[in-house]
Amino acid sequence: MKVVILAGGFGTRLSEFTSIVPKPMITIGNKPIIEHIMNIYAKYGHNDFYLALGYKAEVIKDYFYKYQILNSDFCINLSTGSIKFYETKAPNWTVSLIDTGNDSMTGGRLLRLKDYLSDGTFLLTYGDAVTSLDINKVIEFHKSHGKLLTVTAVRPSARFGEMKISDENSITSFKEKPQLQEGWINGGFFVAEPGIFDYIINDSSILEREPLEKMSYDNQLMAYKFDGFWQCVDTKRDKDNMDNLIKLKGELW
Repeated sequence: MKVVILAGGFGTRLSEFTSIVPKPMITIGNKPIIEHIMNIYAKYGHNDFYLALGYKAEVIKDYFYKYQILNSDFCINLSTGSIKFYETKAPNWTVSLIDTGNDSMTGGRLLRLKDYLSDGTFLLTYGDAVTSLDINKVIEFHKSHGKLLTVTAVRPSARFGEMKISDENSITSFKEKPQLQEGWINGGFFVAEPGIFDYIINDSSILEREPLEKMSYDNQLMAYKFDGFWQCVDTKRDKDNMDNLIKLKGELW
């Protein structure tokens, strides 16, 4: 199943890092957060990635372009430029790197990938959060209800958008960053059908506003409730906490 990662935002709340690299390339431990995210999906057999790039796209392109060279032992013939790899530590992933515009919003970035995603269910997330979530359980839940979009609902502190969820797990209201009332927020890690593109207008569309609000109104938005580990890198404190977690445990979850 194709995995889309929105990796083009400016990351202004982490400007001490994002003035140099885009937010998904901020390192946690010894590798960028986007690679940690990709490992979450790869753990469950999803290795076909589509990165929606924007701000400092060249940094992410350069990283993956050089990935095999930097993670392998090899011999290079300097006269011909040919390379013989002795041992590679690169994962068996395919990574499509697509520039979706420097100023596009989250919905706009996704809309620009429409031609790549029209052949069936796909996975979608942001480039700044990690989790111990079982991706395949979310997919199973998504297939059970037949709606256009499933969003993973998590319970961190009250500084994100809030969702109201019925007893049947249908999302009845979606509000971006209100006063927290019920405790469930948008944790990303979506499972989506191509029909969601009907709700996105153009580059200026913010996925978390009109598109998701309209889907909830049309009863096309469902929540997968998750109480396990989830952490977004939104501030320097978040980054420091995750760096410390890796130092203590050797992993994030």
